[in-house]
Amino acid sequence: MAASEHEAKMAHPRMAAGALFFDAGGRVLMVQPTYKDYWDIPGGYVEVGESPLQAAVREVREELDITPPLVRLLAIDWAPSDAEGDKVLYLFDGGQLSPETLAGVTLQAEELKSFAFLPPDEVAERTIPRLARRILAAIEARSSGTAPIYLEYGQQPNDVAA
Repeated sequence: MAASEHEAKMAHPRMAAGALFFDAGGRVLMVQPTYKDYWDIPGGYVEVGESPLQAAVREVREELDITPPLVRLLAIDWAPSDAEGDKVLYLFDGGQLSPETLAGVTLQAEELKSFAFLPPDEVAERTIPRLARRILAAIEARSSGTAPIYLEYGQQPNDVAA
């Protein structure tokens, strides 16, 4: 196979990274974007030359004006969409936010209307199904100690043919 043919077959996915933050009750922090009709988590697209972890840290800082440590990877989700093509999404564990850190949250007004801590059983009511599946799978992996996990469309694949 010629190099150009090989190159044409290679995936060039968009990458995005976000963080899950929790309160003392185990509820997850979600944000209400100004430009979407559903709730999301802090995060965004990985820029050229940036690692997924660096992107998650940058996005949290830009959106919430805080820089808590992101302690570990919770999930990687292969979730292409018709509109954007191949996508790989990374979810990092931001841990439990301290009262001091939470008091320092300042929302990026152009992008976010509000934020709230939601119990896991309310996540699906506020967001789109594939994101809800991703969040809930990451929460489960975090609590069971099985993180990081690999997902496809927010679900662990049963059998993937080689």
